Amino acid sequence: MSEIKALTVPKWGMAMDEGTLVNWLVEQGARVNVGDEIAEIESSKIVNVLETDTAGILRRKVAVKDQVLPVGALLAVIADDRVSEQAIDAFVADFAARSVVASVREAEAIAPARDRDEVRAPGIATMTAATARGVPDVLTLGEDDRHVRVTPHARRLASRLGLNLNNVAPGGRHGRVAVRDIEQAIAAAGGSLPIREPSARTVRHGVPPRDDLEVHATPLARRMARQLGIDLHECRVSGTRGRVCKADVEAAHGVRHRHDVHSAAGAPGPEHTGAAIEEIPMSGMRRTIGRRLQGSKATIPHYRLVAEAEIDALLALRAELNGALREANVSVTDLLVKACAAALVQVPDCNVQLHGDTIRRFRDADIAVAVALESGLVTPIVRAANRKGVAQVSNEIGELVTHAKAGTLTAAAFEGGTLTLSNLGMYGVRQFDAIINPPQCAILAVGKGEPRVIVKQGEGVVATVLTLSLSLDHRVIDGALGARLLQALVRFIEHPGLLSA
Repeated sequence: MSEIKALTVPKWGMAMDEGTLVNWLVEQGARVNVGDEIAEIESSKIVNVLETDTAGILRRKVAVKDQVLPVGALLAVIADDRVSEQAIDAFVADFAARSVVASVREAEAIAPARDRDEVRAPGIATMTAATARGVPDVLTLGEDDRHVRVTPHARRLASRLGLNLNNVAPGGRHGRVAVRDIEQAIAAAGGSLPIREPSARTVRHGVPPRDDLEVHATPLARRMARQLGIDLHECRVSGTRGRVCKADVEAAHGVRHRHDVHSAAGAPGPEHTGAAIEEIPMSGMRRTIGRRLQGSKATIPHYRLVAEAEIDALLALRAELNGALREANVSVTDLLVKACAAALVQVPDCNVQLHGDTIRRFRDADIAVAVALESGLVTPIVRAANRKGVAQVSNEIGELVTHAKAGTLTAAAFEGGTLTLSNLGMYGVRQFDAIINPPQCAILAVGKGEPRVIVKQGEGVVATVLTLSLSLDHRVIDGALGARLLQALVRFIEHPGLLSA
């Protein structure tokens, strides 16, 4: 029999553990050659093109667009036209089985021996029922899944299907397995879910209900929403602690009721008043940004320190450098990156990352720079900025920005860093707070420099001042330590001659 080749999710960078299939570049059934671009895979907020390392026909696409898959997961099958469909079916099933067995063996290496015999039987016992529902057998095996973090809806679905949740990669909020994750795992393994009868709510409003158990809501609001058939995603959030409350559900029900009355009377509803509505699905990058920052905001105890710095001397140095250096285009951001690196070296206990229960302290300061793109925000890193001159830092940032806008940054460009600099001063923003990008422990938000009257030696004088807002991870950096870092940073900004000392 002719050889069958697997096209899998590659590992681009040490931190990559999953990828999102952004787009297929080749149609199923097309012939491909070695080096052909076949798909776009997104990871760590960048999109890279996957090239084939084998020639043949793209016989089977296993993964679907926007699906999130772990590294090594099967994307597609390449073979020549002499290979039968049955052989490809067997190959896909065997690949999924080997993946599951590998993960089970890894778990067994950790689990106590006495637990292993206890957890095998339930998975095997449900194989027949699961297969009848279109769930591949390989997804029914594994360790006891009672400790898997999962939404209630997903738990009930997995129980009904006889599916072991250890075989599903979590993609829901707070690292939980959601219904969508189960559906994607079944599709990736070559199975399918039965077509469910539409509920009364689906028939009435024309859209399938979503799993809203992840929406923060008060118990009363959740009960009301269930009784009224309201999707909590549709509700505004005005309750305490960011929760949907009773009034929010009542408001959503009122809007829907008015819409139904208008529709029944033939009158135009709110959406027919002439206002155009465009629904734009979130890109893989936006989902990655949202997932990472939501996790950061929810799990990292942020606190913020705010200070003002005079930058007239910094601006003078910038003008001097741009005048003296041929083809130089030093920006305020370039100088601030250099100042941040110098401050971190001076206060080394802030030049850290947090990995689980381990704090990593670094000798050199790697500074990430926030770059705004139309598709989202990326944060490429200037390595060892403390050892580089201002001109070198400026040139390196320029190259990183160019690659970011061209979409040619590598995954390695994002890995590491101990502090991110986000400058919105060029947009006229005076002050803002930023969210820490883990495993980093600090992020500096920079506003615009503007003339302000300050008092010096008892007299009011005009100086160019900008506001700095430093967000810090209180698990690692205490207030006094963070204040020392901000104090050192202001000193380097106000006395930029020290940057080359």
